[in-house]
Amino acid sequence: MKKTKLQRFLLSVYDYFLFFLLVAFFISCSMMLFLNLMQAQMQITLTQENIETAAKLTFFNVLFLSLAWTLIDRIRKRILIDRQIERISKAAEQMIEGNYSVRLSAVPALLDRGHFNGIIDCFNQVARELEGSEALRSDFIANVSHELKTPLSVISNYAQLLSSDSLSAEQRAYYTQKIAETAQKMSNMVSNVLKLSKLENRHLPCVKSVFDLSEQLCSCVLHFESVWEEKNIAVETDIAEDVFVESDPEMLRIVWNNLLSNAFKFTPNGGTVTVRLQKSGSAVKVSVIDTGCGIDTLTGKFIFDKFYQGDTSHASEGNGLGLAMVKQIIDLTGNRISVTSERGQGSTFTVEIEEIKDNGKQ
Repeated sequence: MKKTKLQRFLLSVYDYFLFFLLVAFFISCSMMLFLNLMQAQMQITLTQENIETAAKLTFFNVLFLSLAWTLIDRIRKRILIDRQIERISKAAEQMIEGNYSVRLSAVPALLDRGHFNGIIDCFNQVARELEGSEALRSDFIANVSHELKTPLSVISNYAQLLSSDSLSAEQRAYYTQKIAETAQKMSNMVSNVLKLSKLENRHLPCVKSVFDLSEQLCSCVLHFESVWEEKNIAVETDIAEDVFVESDPEMLRIVWNNLLSNAFKFTPNGGTVTVRLQKSGSAVKVSVIDTGCGIDTLTGKFIFDKFYQGDTSHASEGNGLGLAMVKQIIDLTGNRISVTSERGQGSTFTVEIEEIKDNGKQ
């Protein structure tokens, strides 16, 4: 809260009286000691008139010195403290109003008596973080709006077609099916958005336990049996048996399902998807390899970003949230993920997890 002129004036008067009383005490004591010393050493007899004159001179000296020191201290505070506090306060008010681009310049070293540069550094760091978060939030909202707009348009168009009385039973069933499929895609996307948001904000706790990774991988691969049979994709597995790890099994299941879903999605009919689980020193490596379209170097830098889709020809099949969730889970569980790919040569996603050597038996 800003101080009014009256408050500042009363504060100055208060400071002045503190200085006045302090200076008056020390000068009076010093003067009394000096006079007593003169009387004792020089045998000087002071008259009442001498004492009154000395008292008046002392009073005016005290008055002048306390006023001078009050003004000097006020100027010092104004330059070294008040101005810096006002700068920080004004910048904070701009941030409250939504201007996260505000930055504060450092105080010259000779004037930094209140260690304001440390505060300014922290303030600028907070401003940068908030500016980045605001940009991400705006981008996130824009992407969600864009992703929802297309399916809503599809549902609206099919709903209008269903209102026609001239439709055959087959056409009506087809349009109804398309509406249901599109609504399901929207539901899945919203669920993924909420799940990703919880992961980013650490609202989904990581509950670690020892479990059989080999069994989990086999289960996830079999979940896509209908997909690989429909596209005539060959599935090759090289999964070591009885590999136990300590991590969050439910979160890792999301990782495998997303990696496998992408592999089958981008692998053309007649292609091959390979899943490997191998021990590597004190860790285990899980690799999901496809013979799909591959990823170029530029695209590879952004594949874990929300809503990013490098292959626009497959834009209708996904919403760019799967790999973003994968990266968040890998970071949250303390594991590592890497990607090697080449345009037209397929992709390999490798996840590295620490192994439990006693196979889960304590």
